[in-house]
Amino acid sequence: MDTPVNKKKLSLKEKYSYLTRDLAWEPSYQKKEDLFPYATYEGIKVHDWEKWEDPFRLTMDAYWKYQAEKERKFYAIIDAFAQNNGHLKITDARYLSALKIFLQAISPGEYAAHKGFARAGREFPGVGPQVACQMQAIDEIRHAQTQIHAMSNYNKFYSGFHAFADQRDRIWYTSVARSFFDDAMSAGPFEFMIAIGFSFEYVLTNLLFVPFMSGAAYNGDMSTVTFGFSAQSDEARHMTLGLECIKFMLEQDPANVEIVQKWIDKWFWRGFRVLGLVSTMMDYMLPKRVMSWREAWDIYGEENGGALFNDLARYGIRPPKGWKDAGEAVDHMSHQFMLALYQWNFGTAFHSWIPSDEDMDWLSKKYPDTFDKYYRPRWEHIKKMDEAGTPFNNFGLAKLCQTCQLPTVFSEPGDPSSLCHRETEYKGETYQFCSDHCCDIFKEEPEKFIQAWLPMPALFQAPLNGDLEAWMEWACLENGSDNGDFKGSHDQVSFQKWREMTTSN
Repeated sequence: MDTPVNKKKLSLKEKYSYLTRDLAWEPSYQKKEDLFPYATYEGIKVHDWEKWEDPFRLTMDAYWKYQAEKERKFYAIIDAFAQNNGHLKITDARYLSALKIFLQAISPGEYAAHKGFARAGREFPGVGPQVACQMQAIDEIRHAQTQIHAMSNYNKFYSGFHAFADQRDRIWYTSVARSFFDDAMSAGPFEFMIAIGFSFEYVLTNLLFVPFMSGAAYNGDMSTVTFGFSAQSDEARHMTLGLECIKFMLEQDPANVEIVQKWIDKWFWRGFRVLGLVSTMMDYMLPKRVMSWREAWDIYGEENGGALFNDLARYGIRPPKGWKDAGEAVDHMSHQFMLALYQWNFGTAFHSWIPSDEDMDWLSKKYPDTFDKYYRPRWEHIKKMDEAGTPFNNFGLAKLCQTCQLPTVFSEPGDPSSLCHRETEYKGETYQFCSDHCCDIFKEEPEKFIQAWLPMPALFQAPLNGDLEAWMEWACLENGSDNGDFKGSHDQVSFQKWREMTTSN
């Protein structure tokens, strides 16, 4: 009888290799370049796909167990939140405007990223990025689902949550995030990884999920906090994947450096413009604030971003072209954007308001060099108009930037008293831009950006032909309920009435 021999237990490295790298095969009856045509057309040169390293070495069996545990905890908390009328434990109904923007702009972006990573995983020849993209695609659709589920409870009681999927494609401020993801998904797989792995995951989500979710906790919204922190552990892997992709390209061939630098320049600025929404949510829409947008930028932008570019300097990468202008714009962007949201609040699926004296005093302390000089006088003037019964509503339509699709409401670098406006001609048409950087991005790929669909000009096209009421119906806006000033709104009145009922006994 043969002596039984115990099988050697696989090491973690061997197990990872069997469950990832060893699943690949070489094609026998098709050329590899025919199977993966997008791996070369962007100009990126890759000599050895085996050099791709996944820092987490996560296998699918471990991934499912890890995510399933997070799902159980997440749904237990949001069920408890709903059963205990958690919507009445938030500080104030003004806070809901920030959630509406998140649901209308960011959650559909998570779903778009899911589709993009599923596609990128098919287009990369290497097994390492294929497996990593598969996991991230699943992460992103999970994030969209958990965000929608967590905020669905508010839809039972408050206005503006009901049609976020339609409004993502039809309202002007949601087109900012939509155009970002449409731009990324229509790029090649390597540029897509820079757009999402670097710009969205490293630049945007650090400034969104960490300080904003802390603000949600501070304002009593434990449902939002739960999906935020459930997603943040995934975001750590996503950021690492994005940085790994950058370093992989830079290490494969010196010719890749110029292409990667161009993408970093482009996608840093595109991500920064999307952050205009986030800055306003943090500075204006949280009744109880944890930190200002400037303080968040100093930590998650200047410090983290500075460390990243110092690390990439050894490959020949410099900070993006818009880095200096972004640092200056941080002291202005939330105020400029909130003023825009207030004057066009008839066309928003959330409420805006004039900041109180207490709010303005807080903003003055956080922005000592800019708020009192440039923005408090504007708010004081708007406040007087409102008290006189002539609230400031701007029914004229702003010029939209052809690249980022934001209104041209931002100021010139170095001159906060002048609006920044650029334009260029292409094929006999004139196109408008909010900054030099958006204009430069357009000039690099004009054929791509002339196809952009801008929601404000659509109001004057058939079948709407300038009919504002028809536009509101098309955009699923219930006039007087979903939009307008927070003062006297359904959200404010209902929240106060229900809150009083909970404490009256």
